[in-house]
Amino acid sequence: MPLAAKIFEIRVDTSLEEIADKLRDYRVVDERSEEGMDFELMTEVKDLDLKDDMLEGTFSKDKIILINQRGRKVPILKTTEARIIFRKLEDLILLTVVQEKHFANAVASILSHHLYLSYKALTEARISPEVMREFHERNPEATKVIYFDNLDFPAIDKLALYGESLKDSGLYEEYLSHGNIWYIVFTVTGTNKVMGLTRNCVVTSFTKMPESEFIEYIHQIVHPLILESKKRRERP
Repeated sequence: MPLAAKIFEIRVDTSLEEIADKLRDYRVVDERSEEGMDFELMTEVKDLDLKDDMLEGTFSKDKIILINQRGRKVPILKTTEARIIFRKLEDLILLTVVQEKHFANAVASILSHHLYLSYKALTEARISPEVMREFHERNPEATKVIYFDNLDFPAIDKLALYGESLKDSGLYEEYLSHGNIWYIVFTVTGTNKVMGLTRNCVVTSFTKMPESEFIEYIHQIVHPLILESKKRRERP
């Protein structure tokens, strides 16, 4: 399966040290019964490691799933884990959750409430349409697929360019005049690694790679786009 991650922005005044203090020894146990069996569902953060501008750890959450055993529903405990990385980038603190987007959203919501008693403290990180466009146009040969959204065509939500269509600059300019770049699939410069990126910072690796390498690409490629977008929003 491809690696996936989603990036969030912390919208309160805080520090990595404060986050580490609040997450250390975080564990919540919920007792549940299912099909006559008792379970302890645990949600916890473990293996915290604070170094310089980064705080890393593992978020773990249990849930009960029912499996079919010869016509009988049998509950079992399933644990899902996600690597979490808080990174300070100038005056910005970003949280990267290495998991598919639905679980990543749940992780961000739980951490936001635990850390700051508010579900609004952690929000989706965003890359502006202008920065997404510049990212593609700096190296258009690396782009394999582009999706456009916010279109003014009636009854059309998204349009895509891929393959040979990407070389048609006229078609690209036409779609751009009617909407914004939402999603790009691209080859990482100097490699054969293929990744996908959305404006709300869902990142996918379509090439098999170690998780550590995937995270490094996120830090090198995606985080600077988020930072540049934030700076432009804040300019007078």
